[in-house]
Amino acid sequence: MPPCSLRFHEMVLPILALGLLASPGRAATPDSLLEQGKALLVQKDATAAEAMLQECVRQDPTRASCWWELGWAFWLQRDWSRVLQAWERVQDLDPAYPELSEYLPRARDNAALEDLTAQAAQAAPDSFQDGPATGGSVRIRAVGDMMLGTDFPEGYLPPDDGAQMLSAVSALLADADLTFANLEGPLCDSGSTTKCGPDSSPGSCYAFRSPTRYGAYLARAGIDVVSTANNHSGDFGEQCRNQTEATLDALGIAHSGRPGDIASLEVNGLSMALVAFHTSSATHDLRDIATARSLVSSLANTHDIVFVSFHGGAEGSRALYVPQGSETFYGEDRGDLRAFTHAVVDAGADLVVGHGPHVLRGMEIYKGRLVAYSLGNFATYGRFNLSGNLGVGAILEATLGSDGRFLGGRILATIQEGRGVPRPDPHGRAIDLLRQLSAQDFPGTAVQLAKDGTFH
Repeated sequence: MPPCSLRFHEMVLPILALGLLASPGRAATPDSLLEQGKALLVQKDATAAEAMLQECVRQDPTRASCWWELGWAFWLQRDWSRVLQAWERVQDLDPAYPELSEYLPRARDNAALEDLTAQAAQAAPDSFQDGPATGGSVRIRAVGDMMLGTDFPEGYLPPDDGAQMLSAVSALLADADLTFANLEGPLCDSGSTTKCGPDSSPGSCYAFRSPTRYGAYLARAGIDVVSTANNHSGDFGEQCRNQTEATLDALGIAHSGRPGDIASLEVNGLSMALVAFHTSSATHDLRDIATARSLVSSLANTHDIVFVSFHGGAEGSRALYVPQGSETFYGEDRGDLRAFTHAVVDAGADLVVGHGPHVLRGMEIYKGRLVAYSLGNFATYGRFNLSGNLGVGAILEATLGSDGRFLGGRILATIQEGRGVPRPDPHGRAIDLLRQLSAQDFPGTAVQLAKDGTFH
């Protein structure tokens, strides 16, 4: 679209949206503005929602509910300073407003983190160069959670049946010797789930099932290997687990997940193994560190490079940091990730990549090996909360020598728009966020990120 047309649409869409509020001959009221703004927030249309809610507070500056929903419009846009302005206005108008005491502190935390990342970005170097490779190397790109749409429940498949879901990022995914993703949920056309009971209320149960035809989109985008070790791979039982593996096999996409399922590949003349872990006995279990150590050690004896993937840690917008010791989430043991990652590197792992918290987490270099604790959400359509940092993603690039030594890397920042369509992020938010999270969590071993996303 030409720039002049783009500016035209940016100007008229909020105006047209406001026009939808009123019936012929009837002006929009604060009540109608509020309800329409809330509906647009549900649809993730933050720009149109903001226009409605700004008009609501203009017409009635003392209505706390309009300020509250306006704050959520800013939250979806990750504009933390304006979230604070809106919600501090709510606090002035109604200090006991529902949920204000929970979410206003979260907004303050995110605003403080944004300030820290901005300060760190100013001091970062412009770029880093990869170290010299001797005897060959492998350039790997990896992303976190990928769920391209689900037919359970109905209404969560993307437009064009998902054909264009990855079009904006496929060139970035394919530009590597090996590309990895976490496949969040099965590829299956049948089966039933016991995860969601008949009395489950709408939105309270999350079971995913992507059509098997969606596997072709992964292959077309350049995905070479996936993890099926996560809390959604078994959503529709063993039948769908088997159908997922058969679909991936037919497409030439390697996989690792259930116990004993190891991906072995040859890349640039080097033998590579991928083994994926999760906090479940239905997969390689990262909580059983002794067994994990033995498995990785055996793979290191038979492969030039061992790549470990793990799905672990707490979830949600507050799960940005890697704690010391074990994590729990709704009473479930989600693993001691520092202990696990260090143990598998000690046993011979050359690259360790995490996912599961739905937000980015820091990265460190441990004994010359890169450990990325979470790559966040990458392409998660329809059923994922993508507000704030939950919608910030990254493509991790890591170059390894033939001995597995980390030579250099790069972060390609991504963002999800609408209901979960990934695209490159021109603002590079993932770079600044990862720089700050790494420095805070891993003083002394954190990766050093330059302004252009390269790191060493």
